[in-house]
Order: sequence, then C-alpha cells, then structure tokens
Amino acid sequence: MVAARREFAGRLPLSALPRLREALVDAEGEVAYTLSFDRDALQVPYVELGIEAQLPLLCQRTLQRFVLPVSLVQRLGLLRAEDEGDEAAEAALPPGYEALAVAGDGAIRPFDLVEDELILAVPVVPVSPGSESVERDWPVAADEAAQANPFAALASLKKND
Repeated sequence: MVAARREFAGRLPLSALPRLREALVDAEGEVAYTLSFDRDALQVPYVELGIEAQLPLLCQRTLQRFVLPVSLVQRLGLLRAEDEGDEAAEAALPPGYEALAVAGDGAIRPFDLVEDELILAVPVVPVSPGSESVERDWPVAADEAAQANPFAALASLKKND
C-alpha cells in the first residue's frame, strides 16, 4: 500500500464499532474516514488517517444527550511488529507521528484504526458545550460546622477556673 501510495475513503456506522459504543449514549450516526499510505521526505512509511464524526455523548453536568463533533487527522508511522516496544524505533519517528506496529504479513485493520482514534477523542468527562458549571457557596448548618471542627471536642475538656 505504501509503495503504491494507495488511498481509501469510506463511511462506517457507529453501531459497527463495539468498543466505542460503550462510551456513547446511542449508535445513531456514522463516521467518514480516509486512509492515505505514503512515505515522507525521510522515507518513513506512514498512513494518514482522517476522521469526521458526530459522537452522541451523555453530558456529565446536565445528564442530557449532546453531540460532540470530531474532526481529526492523525499520521501513524508504520513499524514492524518485531520493533513494537522498541523505544529506539519509536524515537526515530519524526515529530507528530504516532507509532503503529504492523504484523509480518503487513495487514492493517482500518476499522480498528478508526475506532482507536475515536476512543481517544472521547473526553474522560463529557460536558456539553454551553452548559453552565454549578459554582455556588452552599450555607453550612451550625451543627455541621461544629462536627467538622476537630477541636470542638477539646473545648469541653477545657477547665473553667
């Protein structure tokens, strides 16, 4: 694929990505992707992955469904599987590349690449843009304040002279 500078494009329903489905509210929608194989100026083989998607997530602030737009381009430097975990091989990749270990037969599963990148794009705590944070000083009751004071119990031991 690299030698032929092949390019692929397609669409994939969100329901076809089982690992990503766990982070989504529902599977409505699809992902548009492109894969471009080539070598850079340093002759490093790579695959450039472009993804456009609308991910339905649950806002952790409002508990409402919202759609997170995802648009990314990721360049993956192709390494042989025997070089996987080899820090020198990964360090030799140019800046901006992520390492992708390729099996000896050269097979790459495009759907897995797309799914991996989308999983990384999902925020740890999804929050809908435009939702307001709840920042308020809640009054503390007097009995709670007394319980929270660690020296309150010592006050009763104090001698009254």
